[in-house]
Amino acid sequence: MQDIKRVIEENNGKIVVEHDYFLLVEVSREHVRKLARTLFEAGAYYSTGVGSDERPRNGFFAMYHILNHEESKKYIVLKVEAPEHDLRIPSITPEIEGANWAEREAHDVLGIVFEGHPEPERLILPDDWPEGVYPLRKDFKYNEKVKPVRKEEKFIEREDALVLPLGPFHPTLHEPEYFEIYVDGETIAGARYKGFFIHRGLEKLAEGRLTIHQIPFVAERICGICGYTHMICYCQAVENAIELEVPERAEYIRTLLLEIERIHSHILWFGVVYHLLGFDTGFMHAWRIREKVMDIAEMLTGNRKTYGMSLVGGVRRDIDEDKKEKTLKALREVSQEMKKLFNDVLAMKEILNRIEDVGILPKDRARSIGVVGPVARGSGINTDVRKDHPYAAYKYLDFKVPVYNGCDVLSRYLVRADEIFESIYLIEQVLDQMPGGDIMVERFEVPEFSVGVGATEAPRGEDVHFVITHRGSKVYRWRPRAPTYNNLPSVPVMLEGEHLADAPAIIGSIDPCFSCTDHVTIVDDSTGKILFRGPLEDAIRRLKR
Repeated sequence: MQDIKRVIEENNGKIVVEHDYFLLVEVSREHVRKLARTLFEAGAYYSTGVGSDERPRNGFFAMYHILNHEESKKYIVLKVEAPEHDLRIPSITPEIEGANWAEREAHDVLGIVFEGHPEPERLILPDDWPEGVYPLRKDFKYNEKVKPVRKEEKFIEREDALVLPLGPFHPTLHEPEYFEIYVDGETIAGARYKGFFIHRGLEKLAEGRLTIHQIPFVAERICGICGYTHMICYCQAVENAIELEVPERAEYIRTLLLEIERIHSHILWFGVVYHLLGFDTGFMHAWRIREKVMDIAEMLTGNRKTYGMSLVGGVRRDIDEDKKEKTLKALREVSQEMKKLFNDVLAMKEILNRIEDVGILPKDRARSIGVVGPVARGSGINTDVRKDHPYAAYKYLDFKVPVYNGCDVLSRYLVRADEIFESIYLIEQVLDQMPGGDIMVERFEVPEFSVGVGATEAPRGEDVHFVITHRGSKVYRWRPRAPTYNNLPSVPVMLEGEHLADAPAIIGSIDPCFSCTDHVTIVDDSTGKILFRGPLEDAIRRLKR
């Protein structure tokens, strides 16, 4: 830790907040690029970036670059400011590839210009969004409507390859996303990704309409598969901001439900991958076994999904002691059946030929892009938030982090397979060691403009939430970053040089969740009619009622 502090100070950074979980460092525009590069070279990888309109506070805009330094078990938050009349900040993307999307998003929603950015194109706003309108500025109302500007759709042509559109609606994509694949015969010569078709505006809604205590239920609806990890991640960000200690029993209950969620998410993924490979028998077996895990979740929380179990300060409901044995019995059955399924599948050469040495993501590119979770661990990177930044009850528990060096679809498959059994082992320890006591801190104060970072190891990888608190039980800024946001930029690397028929399995190997990566309700601009409405909006309407 002292070495990192020295690096920061020697590169003109000023530590203004030193928290057990993170360091908040102020750095000038002139020095941000060098400091970011030096930290990256010292082992800190780029986690996410957050733009913020802080003019009501101090007349400036700010960009927060969040780097994960696993060795010191700290997140390093670099804050760089720019005034409205000179809204330029040097881009750090030329130094750290993983900062690409975060900087482009901050430009889209706030108008911050990142000088020297190698790809200064729109990321999340549609092409017909009017110039000079920035939806996350504080003077833009959450219910304000903009008039689209008609523009011709951009389409990249290549003389050396045929352009093949995959999406936004396609049988192998369960959500609307678009991949522009360039093919030479049956070989993929390159790819371009265009997403954010289902941006839901949750950050603006949270800052404009919701309280600190309502946001957990919105956060849980970011993802329909692993939403509880978002709920916990948000709660941890606020708890870190206000330095609130959660009761130990609540930490164990959170861990129990997080691992239940990880098991069901991974088994769901195996079913989807078998389906993409044309092995629907495997798909049916995986989802049949997953039902046992969903039954456990329902028994413990009352819901098969969307548990609604946590708030800032702890958990809302206790776990009945008499359900422990039922949980353990069901998990033993899941373990036995998944072992048999894995043994049967990996004995099939037809499956192995489709996933071994396919979709290669070299370790150096994986680190440069900043991929997380099974995608990183499948490329030989030993990273796991539960170990590197212990939270909940993980600091009391024993478990291994599976890492494979094949850098292919098979390695990502094997990481998830091992993690299912590690999760079962974790749950056994939780149920055996769970202490008594309170489950919630009922009363606490929320100071204004406190910065907090929360991180969890979601089934898909590192999940990060950034919070700035506000008066009146509100948040000034909330930025959730889902794991797929970091993993998607690696897909074009995996696709290049592979057979076109392998594209669905390669894309599926990152376990993409597009809805939790995207933040837009789709509207017919001629009638104003909403054509697509995600579950988030439904949740907000229920909260308001």
